[in-house]
Amino acid sequence: MLNYIVDIFLIAVSAALINNFVLHYFVGICPFVGVSRRIDMAFGMGCAVTFVISIAAFISWVITTFVLIPGAPFSQWVAGLFVSAEMAAKVDLTILSYIVYILAISASVQFVEMYVRKFYPPLYKSFGVYLPLITTNCAILFACLTIMSNIVGVDDPAAAWDLGRSLVLAIFGGVGFTIAIVIMAGIREELDLCDVPTPFKGAAITLIVAGILALGFMGFTGVDSGLRKAISPTPSNQAVIEQHQTPTVVERLPGDRQIG
Repeated sequence: MLNYIVDIFLIAVSAALINNFVLHYFVGICPFVGVSRRIDMAFGMGCAVTFVISIAAFISWVITTFVLIPGAPFSQWVAGLFVSAEMAAKVDLTILSYIVYILAISASVQFVEMYVRKFYPPLYKSFGVYLPLITTNCAILFACLTIMSNIVGVDDPAAAWDLGRSLVLAIFGGVGFTIAIVIMAGIREELDLCDVPTPFKGAAITLIVAGILALGFMGFTGVDSGLRKAISPTPSNQAVIEQHQTPTVVERLPGDRQIG
């Protein structure tokens, strides 16, 4: 149980800071550059992406686990109607993962777009064309493919990611995206008041700032391994814990008297 909690914590810290989707893997750059002109707009986009990426990760994990991977219950049951049970257990539909994930992301974006349009019209107008473009946000597809790689590409089936790990990666990946785009929006608001040389105005200075931010986030490199060593129970630490938890037995001589 403790190891599971440690894994959840490290996945969260890694997705949000250490291996930030935007500043480490350089995915999701289109909304990162296009919707980072104002802090309020950037924060709204970050929340929308976090919501969409969480729904898409949930749908992709369910479909991958129960339909796509070899031996998945649903695909095995359907294939068992036509072929033998041994052949049905070997049916591998992971080749359809890209199509399935894109459909899941598209459905999630449509849901978010309808919700924002109905309840937050000013925010919907401020997003403009960038809200439908969440469908093509490669950060969301990257999260779905990362989850799949930790389900299909593991040697030990017991080490495959469950729904908890997958949702933590998606949620905190969205949180990391929000952190990056809000920081960028704050810097760009200050840049509007600066005398930027003409050749660097627009996307050029934005990409330069993004590169500097990426260098700054590189300072978190190795924090995950350090945290794992610090909070994971080692054999020596486990012995110390057991020693403190085990009651000490004191031998009493026949002539000793118990006081109190």
